[in-house]
Amino acid sequence: MSRLRTLPDPDHFPALRPEYVHRLPALGLGELDPPPRILLLYGSLRDRSFSRLAVEEAARLLQLFSCETRIFDPSDLPPPDLIAYDDHPAVHELREHSIWSEGQVWCSPERHGQITGIMKAQIDHLPLAMKGVRPTQGRTLAVMQVNAGSQSFNSVNNLRILGRWMRMVTIPNQSSVAKAYDEFDGNGRMKPSSYYDRIVDVMEELVRFTVLLRPHAVQMVDRYSERKDRNEPVDTPVEFAKLARS
Repeated sequence: MSRLRTLPDPDHFPALRPEYVHRLPALGLGELDPPPRILLLYGSLRDRSFSRLAVEEAARLLQLFSCETRIFDPSDLPPPDLIAYDDHPAVHELREHSIWSEGQVWCSPERHGQITGIMKAQIDHLPLAMKGVRPTQGRTLAVMQVNAGSQSFNSVNNLRILGRWMRMVTIPNQSSVAKAYDEFDGNGRMKPSSYYDRIVDVMEELVRFTVLLRPHAVQMVDRYSERKDRNEPVDTPVEFAKLARS
């Protein structure tokens, strides 16, 4: 069973002013083919989850910007360490989607000043290394949060720490939607506002950073310690005598 959410109304943008939109925001920064691959994670299982609704808005924009998107549904993801060796279909699928991705979007509600357990569980299920593959290292990351009350930045700050720990390239821009219950209509679509405009800004920037870093992806994750662990000498080792004379 696929744990990807279907995106409703992918071509409908009631809050977007099309005359100000770059359909290819990363044009000129690198090769645009194949389409940038973006995985989106959200942090609430409520029927009307504002973090999921915000992620869906982000995914529509990313598709408009010629990206390929996947939204992971964490509803049957087990808590970390509950199952031996994390041997669960939802865990396997989450890791496969992370390996597939070039960039990611993480959006969590803020609960007691922190990201939710559902959000943290998804990140905890992504190991730094897995059979020689690194599911997050070198990928771009955009962080977002939704708030039940006034605007806060605790969750996005915590997500930034996690992104750095997961060896990801977190983009400078971010989104924090205050009083999220007022920002979505009865159909679950975001209303026109400065909060929506900021999500557009963040998704444009994510596409740009993803395309900009794409030609350098291999070099970005080439680490001395890992080459040493794999016993893979470099083609042109350092000549210390020359370094001493320079």
